[in-house]
Amino acid sequence: MKVRNFALAVALALPVAVPAVVFSSQAHAQQEARKDGWYRHVVDIDFVKPYVDIPPKPGVLFIDSRPAARQYDPGHIPAAINIPDSQFDKLAADKLPADKAMLLVFYCGGFECMLSHNSAYKAEKLGYTNIRVYSAGSPDWAKNGTGQAVSAAFIKKLQADKAPHLLIDARPKRTSDKGMIPGSVNISDSEFDKNADKLPADKATPLIFYCGGLDCVLSNKSAAKAKALGYTDIKTYPEGYPEWEKLFGAAPAAAPAAGASSAAAPAKAAIEPGKEKGSITVASFDKILKEQPGSIHLVDVRDPKEFAAATIKGAVNIPMNELEKKIDQLPKDKPTVFICGTGARSGEAHDTVKLLKSDLPVYFVDAQMKFTGDGKYEIKK
Repeated sequence: MKVRNFALAVALALPVAVPAVVFSSQAHAQQEARKDGWYRHVVDIDFVKPYVDIPPKPGVLFIDSRPAARQYDPGHIPAAINIPDSQFDKLAADKLPADKAMLLVFYCGGFECMLSHNSAYKAEKLGYTNIRVYSAGSPDWAKNGTGQAVSAAFIKKLQADKAPHLLIDARPKRTSDKGMIPGSVNISDSEFDKNADKLPADKATPLIFYCGGLDCVLSNKSAAKAKALGYTDIKTYPEGYPEWEKLFGAAPAAAPAAGASSAAAPAKAAIEPGKEKGSITVASFDKILKEQPGSIHLVDVRDPKEFAAATIKGAVNIPMNELEKKIDQLPKDKPTVFICGTGARSGEAHDTVKLLKSDLPVYFVDAQMKFTGDGKYEIKK
């Protein structure tokens, strides 16, 4: 018994190894910066990054609580909306979602900025139940995020100030010919490599890419290509030409190319040609899918990632950048109808096929399309 008691005493006297708690540098910085008034649910960039995408991820909304002109407009998380904390009470009802359970992520100017925390508390009082604050905020995103966006107001200011910059419309030429933001150059994403010489020689020139709105990925893709070429000041305008046209009106459309001709309508499908050459009317497209879906070959030309997320039942995926080498997969005995999210890439697909194999019966849907994930879709002219 004495021996056992002695052994126990020795064991108790020895130091005990306690598992170390490992904090990320970001979590440590947040812990150090935490102060009175912070909102209780704080997240870091590892939480934020998976939710930031174009098209925007469903079920989440980013809110930039900083003032507009000096801070939000020149650079913010893509697709984030702006509700300055000083105007929260005035703007929240119109800008926040009706769904009170939707994930809201507020951010502002970093650890010392209280605006996002203040707004988070206000949103909670309105009944929102799923709120987070990205406390490292805009400075951290600019350093470690996946790219910054600018607003239409910022582009207007650059133009008014005659500040150095270049606006690049990443949509296909046939789409940009209908209207571009004044001062833009058109470099279609699918032909970026062929037209990269349109970019400025000075790699420090601010570049702003845009395309067909929040459902359009072309500007993001082109921005990544410009970054790979060594350009150092690259941003996007995700809301793109649709928002610009709504805010400031349509720009003059380019004249149609001489000798352009409409595709002849195949006999088997009840296709009604749309106003745009090569397009199919929305009413005709809807009717065919409801009554005779087998009479057309439906091709989704969006990227595989977008196609995998949702498409129309029966559609096959041929991404726009693979169409030329897969053109032999298109049938000769029935019309092919190309679809995408905005009508930009589908129109480019039509033009590409007509250039390479003019005898193939091809059409495209020139409309805004949203894919609901159950094989169905919503369409807007």
